[in-house]
Amino acid sequence: MSDAPDLRLHGFFRSSTSYRVRVALNLKGLVYDQTTYVLRKGEHRGEDYLAVNPQGLVPTLETDQGMIAQSLAIIEWLDETHPEPAFLPDDAWSRARVRGLAQMIALDVHPINNLRVLFYLRDQFGADDDAQTAWFHHWVNQAFSALEKRLANDKETGAFCHGNMPGLADICLASQVVNNRRFGVDIAPYPTLKRIYNACMALPAFQDALPENQPDAA
Repeated sequence: MSDAPDLRLHGFFRSSTSYRVRVALNLKGLVYDQTTYVLRKGEHRGEDYLAVNPQGLVPTLETDQGMIAQSLAIIEWLDETHPEPAFLPDDAWSRARVRGLAQMIALDVHPINNLRVLFYLRDQFGADDDAQTAWFHHWVNQAFSALEKRLANDKETGAFCHGNMPGLADICLASQVVNNRRFGVDIAPYPTLKRIYNACMALPAFQDALPENQPDAA
C-alpha cells in the first residue's frame, strides 16, 4: 500500500455502495480508515453523521479537501486523483460504454433495491420478507438479463467488462453480485456475468473488500 492523503470511508460493511468504494481504494493501493454505522439501527441518521453527509446515506469519503458523497462520484474522484490503475478507458466512446454498463446496476438496480426502499415497501404496503425478496429478484434479473446479452455479444468484453483489467463496470457488477447473496439470486443463468465476477473475486482488492472481511462485520 502506498502513502496517500488522509482518507476516511464512512460506510457500513453490508452496504454494496460502500463495497464499491472499498474495492476502488484497494485497487488504487490507498490507505484509508473507516468509520462505520449500523443502518438497521439508524446510526446514519444521527446528528454526527448528518453533519458529515446531510443526505444520511453511505458511503461518504472524507478527504483532505472535504467530503465526497455518492459512490460513483467517489470512484471517479479516486480515478482522477490517482490515475493508475485506470478505472475508465482512454477514449470517449469506451468511457461511455463502461459508464453505461456501470449505470445499469448503479442507477437501475441498486436505488430501488436498497434497504430504505425495502423498508418502505414493508412499512407502507405490508410487504413481508417473501414479497421483498420477490421485488429484489425482479429488478436484478431484469438488469442482469440485459447486461448478460451486452457483455456476451460485445467485442469489447474481455476477461472483465471492458478489456482485461477491472474497472468501474466490474466494481459495480461485483458489488451487486455480492449483495445478491443475501437474497439468494442465482447467477448461473448469466454465464458471462459469472465469469467476470469470478475474475474479480480472484483479485485481493475485491476479496479484502467483502462485507465479511470488514471490522464491523457482524
